[in-house]
Amino acid sequence: MRAPRLRLACLATALGFGTLAGQALAQEAEEPASTALFVELNTLSPLEGGCRLTFMATNALGTDVEQLVLETVLMTTEGKVDRLTLFDLRELPANRPRVRQFDVSGLACDALGRVLINGIDTCTGEGLDREACSDRLDLSTRAGVEVIG
Repeated sequence: MRAPRLRLACLATALGFGTLAGQALAQEAEEPASTALFVELNTLSPLEGGCRLTFMATNALGTDVEQLVLETVLMTTEGKVDRLTLFDLRELPANRPRVRQFDVSGLACDALGRVLINGIDTCTGEGLDREACSDRLDLSTRAGVEVIG
């Protein structure tokens, strides 16, 4: 008689934990998504006399970005500054990824050691300014070249 009660108690406990886990997942799903501006250096592609940098940008700010311009420093594998340039990512609709490519002449892809996002030159949109975009900028890379900011 003792074994059935023990099984029943174990089953009730397991069901209770399952309910708690389900409630926790439901609460997580109700929480708002991260409000960030994700910019990823996705690939580097060699060009004759240069390198093409491909970025994937996803705007999770909750409002459309009308224009985003990044002040970008390209550094060599030796740590030297090659150039300071502006990358215009143009418009970024809310919650929709966009790919932008920039051709850099005079710098081979294998000579690029680091990309520094030095700051936000322009960020426009409803309720947005340079500081708001800068505070929410989330940088990453898949290209094997460090991206910092």
